[in-house]
Parts: sequence; structure tokens; C-alpha cells
Amino acid sequence: MGGRAEAHAAPNARGYDSPHSALHSSRKQALRMPQLPPVTQALLLINTGVFCLQFLFGFWMDRLFALWPLGTGFLPWQVVSYAFLHGDFGHLFFNMLGLWMFGSELEQVWGRKRFIQFYTASLLAGAVVQLLVAPLLGSQAPVVGASGALFGLLLGYALLFPNRTIMLLIPPIPMKARTFAIVFGVLALVLGVSNTMRGVAHFAHLGGMLGGWLMMRYWRGQPPFGRHR
Repeated sequence: MGGRAEAHAAPNARGYDSPHSALHSSRKQALRMPQLPPVTQALLLINTGVFCLQFLFGFWMDRLFALWPLGTGFLPWQVVSYAFLHGDFGHLFFNMLGLWMFGSELEQVWGRKRFIQFYTASLLAGAVVQLLVAPLLGSQAPVVGASGALFGLLLGYALLFPNRTIMLLIPPIPMKARTFAIVFGVLALVLGVSNTMRGVAHFAHLGGMLGGWLMMRYWRGQPPFGRHR
């Protein structure tokens, strides 16, 4: 059995309302943490619980619920279940940090129903793109991780708050949310096409962004979708 490809989230980052208030906002953030909406909270708990189960049933969890390439152990439910498995604690930690940071605010803006739709569209699209590209790359490794969905959330955040300043912690570089999404999207594309950093499912990340983008266009009645009646 080959090694697993992990769908990694973007590096640790923090959002601010404006670049001029970043310093003051960081102090306020420490005193007033964002509230956890119910779906975001549930996703955090489920991912953490599943990670604990991986310690007890690691082989079978990977065999049954990781996303395997077509013809190498693929099962239909894996297009969803892969997004709740993680390769190690660091993988889980940074994905859940991104879910908390982007997901909390998006759920508050969209509400539970739309947030679930968006998250699901992102993780499904991430799985589909990965399944389509894996044979071209000759990959037979399974994929785990919520980062396809997280990259979708990053895109949604950038579309809703394009001028919101995000401060990376590693390295500490501030940039607008729109720039942040473009940078990580381009990086995922370049690394995926060049087949570098093996063990990271770059095309699952790009698929997550694609799924999020399509969902927002569907909500807005924009091509390739018609207007809702």
C-alpha cells in the first residue's frame, strides 16, 4: 500500500478588518474570540472524534474511508468520508484552525443551510478533481484531509471579504483575502502540475476552490447556471 496524500490547508493565518488596525485587532481577537456557530462546531468535533478513532482502527479507517483512486479500492462514500480523516495531529490542527477562522464567519453570514451546501460542494468537487487527475499522475495513494473543503472556504471568504487583511503567522506577512486566495490557488496549481511536494493532494485543493466558486455562481444565478425562479 502506498503512502497517503494529505490535503493540507493554507498556513496559519488570521483575518483583520483593515490593515491599519491589524495590531490593535490582534489584541482584541485575544480578548474576544469569534463565536462558534453550530455547524462549524459540529465539524470541529466530528473531525477530532474521527481522528481519535484513527488511532484505534487506523488500517481499516484508511482502507474504508480514505479516498482511493478508481480501481485501487475506491468506494462511493469515500468522496465524503475522506474529508474527515487526517494524516497526523499537525494536519488536523491546521485544518481545524482554518475551519474555525473562515468557517465561523461564513456560517454567520450565510446561515446553516447555505454553509452546509457550500462546504459539501467544496469537498465533493475536491474529491472528483482528485479522482480525475490521479490516473494522469500515476498516483495510487489514498487522500485524506478536509483541506479541499477548506480551500473552498478560503475562496468564499475572499469573494465575500476581498479587502479583509489576513495576517499569516508562518511567515508573518499581511495580505488581502483576495490576494491570499490567489497566491495559494496558484501555488496549488504550480505544485500540482509540476508534481512536486508529493504526498500533498494539490488538485483536491484546486477542486475545493472550483466547487466553492460554482456554488456561489449557482446561488447568484450566474453561468453556467440559469437564474432561479
